[in-house]
Amino acid sequence: MFSPEGPTLRELTRQALSSVEHGYDLLAATFDATPFRTPDRLLTAVAETLEPLGPFDSGLDVCCGTGAGFGVLRSVCAGRITGVDFSAGMLAEARRAHPDATLVRADALALPFAPAFDLAVSFGAFGHFRPAEQRALFAQVHAALRPGGTFAFPLPAPPRVGSAPYWTLLGFDAAMRLRNAVWRPPFVMYYRTFRLADVRARLADAGFAVELLPVGPLGLREDGSPRCRLVVARKRHR
Repeated sequence: MFSPEGPTLRELTRQALSSVEHGYDLLAATFDATPFRTPDRLLTAVAETLEPLGPFDSGLDVCCGTGAGFGVLRSVCAGRITGVDFSAGMLAEARRAHPDATLVRADALALPFAPAFDLAVSFGAFGHFRPAEQRALFAQVHAALRPGGTFAFPLPAPPRVGSAPYWTLLGFDAAMRLRNAVWRPPFVMYYRTFRLADVRARLADAGFAVELLPVGPLGLREDGSPRCRLVVARKRHR
């Protein structure tokens, strides 16, 4: 799962016993060599799905990490590209790899932006927000978008009940809950708390009109449903 350039077991253990922010500071230098980085195949597929919805002007990557999603924004946005994250270490790596991007250190639950963006994206970060925080997160993104602006993110189909990925994610979440029950500070990362029906309702509560698009390049499951959907949430004009 990890390349030779990735973190050691000792480094992963230190990260897992830290807070979310400090954990990512520790992991930042080797993060792109881990399976936690959003795969290029997914990023390319999302860019292809987003392209017909544009053109967009300014773009924002929420919880940008080391900047893997900036390529998606560059492919569909004509204006400035901005990334926001609360890990100084991850932003330092993003700055080295993407010197042309504007980078801002901030909590996604308190974004420091006026309504200035036409498109906001996010990749792989939603497990860090408890269900009770999702409405606040969506409200912050809504406030950062211009009227008519778009918030888009991929949402893979859940694994089939009883499959190996199903038990893997269930086991991971159970282990994380146990870790947080006995160790402080907590490290919030859950894979099974971001369910489509709940997400759609919370986006609507925040003022978005929600549409789902199949991410075609990623193909279909055996039952004919998409392997991944792109959630497209548009800020309503008032």
